[in-house]
Amino acid sequence: MDIDVFVAAHQGEWARLAELVRRGGRLTGPEADELVVLYQRVATHLSIVRATAPDPAVLGRLSSLVARARSAVTGVHGQSWREIGLFFARALPAAIYASRWWWSATAVAFLVCGGLIAAWVAGDPQVQATIAAPEEIAALTAPGGEFESYYSSAPAASFAAQVWTNNAWLAAGCLVLGVLLGIPVVAIVLVNAANLGVAAGLMASVGRFDIFLGLITPHGLLELTALFVAAGAGLRLGWTVIDPGPRTRSDALAAQGRTVTAIALGLVCVLLISGLIEAFVTPSGLPTWARVGIGIAAEAAFLGYVLILGRRATRAGHTGDIDAGDTLPAAG
Repeated sequence: MDIDVFVAAHQGEWARLAELVRRGGRLTGPEADELVVLYQRVATHLSIVRATAPDPAVLGRLSSLVARARSAVTGVHGQSWREIGLFFARALPAAIYASRWWWSATAVAFLVCGGLIAAWVAGDPQVQATIAAPEEIAALTAPGGEFESYYSSAPAASFAAQVWTNNAWLAAGCLVLGVLLGIPVVAIVLVNAANLGVAAGLMASVGRFDIFLGLITPHGLLELTALFVAAGAGLRLGWTVIDPGPRTRSDALAAQGRTVTAIALGLVCVLLISGLIEAFVTPSGLPTWARVGIGIAAEAAFLGYVLILGRRATRAGHTGDIDAGDTLPAAG
């Protein structure tokens, strides 16, 4: 596309939209309708320029004009709440759903590695001896020992904040470091699979694997799923560096980076919920079936949210890219 020809062809529409935006609330009914039509049209122009001829000067001009027109059309307060709703109803589930094969494969690899390590540790006393001294293992695995007492080692509120922060940093590491061809993400997943496998194996070696599951399951289902989603998105970002597809590498990375940002914002909320469960439910006096049931319900709610809303949003054309074009209001 010849950018100069494009600018010349649409200059009048852009100037008219800028004039209507400046007049703000002093518009007649027909002018208000014209503002909405021009806003949608210029937003389309912005998408075309970004995709085919990303001239910095034109992009900056149109981005500013579209942002000001959006505020004029919907109002700053109403639009912000509307976009928050659209983010959680469309952009976030679409972003996670689009990466479903990546994080599903990550989950399988994690569980296989963790399970193999757990079986190895549980069945070989020599391996256990290389992990820690017998008295240290006893202190960890005994009834009321360090593994059980960890979940009540601090006041619930502060413990929840600590867990939330730690898990958020872990997820952020998977998302951000994915751009390094995904190599750090693989390392993060393997280290966490090994840690979980060692703990499971040690508890199983003393016949307390049921206690392990009873303590891990309530919060661990949702917490690990969030890790899988972050790792899958990070790996997908790393693969985009290797194979950007039909777009240029910079455009593909920009789009995937915006999708990763959407996932990061969503996982903050998911990890907050898992942190609250870990702090208030896992160490509670509720029966094991009740604690595990809460964990399963939280996991089912999250997966249902992603699979149902994500599929619906994807079929409607949403990709999880939080660019302005993903949430443009339509004329009704």
